[in-house]
Amino acid sequence: MKIDTGTTAWMITATALVLLMTPGLAFFYGGMTRAKSVLNMMMMSFVSIITVSAAWVLYGHSLAFGTNGTEFLNKFFGGLDEVGLQSLVTTATKDDGTGMPSLVFSAFQLTFAIITVALISGAIADRAKFGAWVVFSVVWATLVYFPVAHWVWGGGWLAQLGIEDFAGGTVVHVNAGAAGLALAFVLGKRSGWRKDPMRPHNLTLVLLGVGLLWFGWFGFNAGSELAVDSTAGLAFMNTQLATALAAGAWIVVEKFRDGHSTTLGAASGAVAGLVAITPACGFVDPWAACALGILAGAVCAYAVGLKYKLGYDDSLDVVGVHLVGGALGAISLGLIAAYPLAETAQGTGLFYGGGFTQLGKQILGPVAVGLYSFIMAWIIGKIIDKTMGFRISQEDEVTGVDITTHAETGYDLGTIHSSGVASPNAPAVPAEAKKVDA
Repeated sequence: MKIDTGTTAWMITATALVLLMTPGLAFFYGGMTRAKSVLNMMMMSFVSIITVSAAWVLYGHSLAFGTNGTEFLNKFFGGLDEVGLQSLVTTATKDDGTGMPSLVFSAFQLTFAIITVALISGAIADRAKFGAWVVFSVVWATLVYFPVAHWVWGGGWLAQLGIEDFAGGTVVHVNAGAAGLALAFVLGKRSGWRKDPMRPHNLTLVLLGVGLLWFGWFGFNAGSELAVDSTAGLAFMNTQLATALAAGAWIVVEKFRDGHSTTLGAASGAVAGLVAITPACGFVDPWAACALGILAGAVCAYAVGLKYKLGYDDSLDVVGVHLVGGALGAISLGLIAAYPLAETAQGTGLFYGGGFTQLGKQILGPVAVGLYSFIMAWIIGKIIDKTMGFRISQEDEVTGVDITTHAETGYDLGTIHSSGVASPNAPAVPAEAKKVDA
């Protein structure tokens, strides 16, 4: 089939937008940690780009979008000529009529795999060994993300049941949130948790990060239509509406609950709205996107406090925002889905006359994926912990993982406050000031 240049241009743009989300996540997460951990936190996102890209090109695409269960093994053991993306080079376009090059589709899906892995890292900020995280990122992507992507988007058993997930509420957010919860249990609580202040060290970075995430998410959601059409436009608009109203709902909750609205609340609310609308953006009317955004902002604002009641240390609220928000958005389709993929009414929600069948399917999806991801992440995490160790020492944690692991610091404040030789570009100090200092 001839390449559709319009679709291809849009999908390359959307792919770049989604890839930008991972550096955006690095800023978002980095700003939320303490200053002594900011570089390590950002590195956990950036290294996910490296490890997942390598796994994807070797076997990830085949495992996620192979036509049958044995294709992955056949390609993996068949030599490098048959591994991963090599077969796509000879396939100019996908066979679905979109006119999109197969390699562009694969690159688009790769960016989803990258950010899903990176999302997990927020649950274990300040206390994970970098090398252990590198190993976990490869193993979890291989045993969890790639198979789950196949279940839902690659023609697997959940797809055959009729589960709807437009852009990744179940595949990405429930998947990552459940894994983050498991690792929070494996690594345990940070030293001084609930005793020492562990506030975000740089809210400017947080707001920069959420701005990049918000921007990139239009490629994430609208790009998932894989075409330039009215559904892509619907997904684009619904993404904006749900995100804005979720941010508003979160800061309203803060105002009534705490007496003030915060920039962190606005940023977290925006992410909650982005997460919740992700599975629904191409299936619901704009009014429903608004309602879902408000609900997600309010529910997630309270859900992030569950860690204090249940006693797990989810450092950056991966569970409260991504697991809860992703499940909320996925299940909502059983009620408000108005535009099913099929031409029949099978995929419509209860409010549109679809009955309870789709609602049951939408509950099954997050539950099945969440349980699988949690169990597998816990097992992988435990094996890593028992072999190479997953958590840094308490001494290194107190000192700061940036300096002990990377031999760097995010902020070199020593030269600013030192009384040594001044920079040749520094302004001269007036004599009157010297007398005062003396």
